[in-house]
Amino acid sequence: MTINFFGGRLKAVRKAKRLTQLELSQRLGVSKGTVSAYEQGLSYPSLETLVSICSILDTSADYLLSISDDLPFKMGGLTDEQMESILQFVSLIEKANETLNDLNKK
Repeated sequence: MTINFFGGRLKAVRKAKRLTQLELSQRLGVSKGTVSAYEQGLSYPSLETLVSICSILDTSADYLLSISDDLPFKMGGLTDEQMESILQFVSLIEKANETLNDLNKK
C-alpha cells in the first residue's frame, strides 16, 4: 500500500473509534473540511497533526501511512479476523474508487 491509502485508513480507524469527522476535527483544532480532505486524499496532515491524529485515535503512523498492515487497535470489540475482513473490504472499495477516478480522467 502507499500513502494513497492514508485517507481510507484514517476514515476506517476514526469510524472504529466511533468519532465523527466533526468530533475529530474539534479535537485536532482543524475544520471538518480539513478532516474530510484528509480522508478523500485531497490533502495530508502536517507531521504535528499526524502525531495528534495517532494519539487521539490510539493508532500508529506506520499503520495510517501503510508502512505496516498490523492493526494497532481493536475495533469495537471485533476479533482480529473480523477487523481484517473489514479492512480488506475497505481496501476493495478504495481500489474501485481509484479505478473509477482513472476512468473519469479519460
